[in-house]
Amino acid sequence: MTAHFTDATLTYRLAKGTGDILKGIRTVGVLRDRALGDAGDDLAQNWIARVLDQHRPDDGFLSEEAADNPERLGKDRVWIIDPLDGTKEFATGRQDWAVHIALVENGVPTHAAVGLPDLGVVFHSGEARAVTGPFSKRIAVSHNRAPAVAHYVAEKLGFSADPLGSAGAKAMHVLLGDYDAYIHAGGQYEWDSAAPVGVCKAAGLHCSRLDGTELTYNNKDTYLPDILICRPELADEILDLAATFREENGSY
Repeated sequence: MTAHFTDATLTYRLAKGTGDILKGIRTVGVLRDRALGDAGDDLAQNWIARVLDQHRPDDGFLSEEAADNPERLGKDRVWIIDPLDGTKEFATGRQDWAVHIALVENGVPTHAAVGLPDLGVVFHSGEARAVTGPFSKRIAVSHNRAPAVAHYVAEKLGFSADPLGSAGAKAMHVLLGDYDAYIHAGGQYEWDSAAPVGVCKAAGLHCSRLDGTELTYNNKDTYLPDILICRPELADEILDLAATFREENGSY
């Protein structure tokens, strides 16, 4: 008989198990670079899909590493997954990669987990708490596509805009207090942010589009142009600065 897991437990175990699998194939040391990244994506995706097929066969599914099945649009419960967020970071031995697992119900992440396997931690929406205290005066941005609006906001606030790897790593370092905000523009997809947003909202952080509108998931078009995750006491100021930047420049 298959054991029954609550949604919260299954979300956590998927993130933990995927991280263990990925660390295991990297530690063996027989693959490197692109071949290691591709193997990690494939193995993690396959394991997650098999677990959900056994334990939640009636739920929808959306993953970066699988063909989109439009049947998910008719379901109230959809798992939105990025088995390996930050494939390049993983394949080159860096620590700033993550595992994203989110259960989205009626467009809202209700259970979410982000694993940072190299740090040995899984952040879960059921127990996440954001660090408070003095500002770090740092904004996390993409290594490859740091948006101009983030540099503008950082300059106006007297903060620095510092690059970091995966979206999950950036969001969790805001939760940990290492950064005060994560600003991204220039495009992501739902699997890049569903789990980080689920964890960060549960922890008390502000999460929205850069124009302040709410983030929703399991849409037909899975593209999400921009995102803000930040300490709540900074949200209004950052959103106002982002609006000013867009008025002056026409885009973020």
